[in-house]
Parts: sequence; structure tokens; C-alpha cells
Amino acid sequence: MEARAELKYARISPRKVKIVCDLIRGKDTKTAMAILMQTPKAASELMIKLLKSACANAENNHNMDPEKLYVSATYANPGPIIKRFMPRAQGRAYRINKRTSHITIVVSEKD
Repeated sequence: MEARAELKYARISPRKVKIVCDLIRGKDTKTAMAILMQTPKAASELMIKLLKSACANAENNHNMDPEKLYVSATYANPGPIIKRFMPRAQGRAYRINKRTSHITIVVSEKD
């Protein structure tokens, strides 16, 4: 059995989130939470809320034991890109891509 939590349309690049995802994948939830609390990345705050939500979903919706939970999967997929333009010299305009992410954390129970 597994429980999941998703965050859609987060205004952070998936490339930045994947670094934090790799840190906690496969760890038990208490260790993962400790790692996220000490990681100085912008994505770690989003991941902390998401991990708490996934653990609450597991406990309340699927009746799993919170002591046996571990992060079985975590990934960040690209969402829609917000396109903006920056004026440059001689009448040119450069495009600025403001990327978004869909972040997912899946927790499972250890046997």
C-alpha cells in the first residue's frame, strides 16, 4: 500500500527540485524530514510540507503505521512554462522562461 501527496504548479524549476528529491528518496520519513530541515535549498520548504502531507494521508486515509513509513518515490515533472520578455539593446527582446513544477512524494510501509 502506498500514499501520495502532489504539489502542482509550484513556481520553481524542476531541475532545482530534483536535487532535493534525490536526497530523500529511499529514506525513512523521520530521516528524510531531518535531511530536508537542514538543506539550504528553496525546494526543501515545499518538500517538507509535501512530506508531512503524504505521511498524514498514509496515516489517516490508508491506516498505515507512521513508524514504518519510508519515501518510496519522489519526483518533479515540468509544469507549464510562463513566458516573459526582457527588453534588450537596439530594440531586441529576450525571452525569459519562468518554469513550474509538479512535485510528487510517495510513501510506503516497510514490511
